[in-house]
Amino acid sequence: RAAGCSENLKLLQTIIRSAKREHRPLGVVFVDIAKAFDTVSHQHILHSLQQREVDPHIVSLVSNMYENIRTYID
Repeated sequence: RAAGCSENLKLLQTIIRSAKREHRPLGVVFVDIAKAFDTVSHQHILHSLQQREVDPHIVSLVSNMYENIRTYID
């Protein structure tokens, strides 16, 4: 697994343990759009999510993740 994947799994385990310990409800969403942001315009992805009636909060989260993002290669 990639380092990012391992970090995400550890984070998820921590969140689940915390929710169980505190007897709190927990909802988790996994969005598998591997390489989508490399090859498809962000607007097209957001439009597709809206067409499929994905919860507006989730669409907003996806949109905010990639707002003002830049990649630099040294």
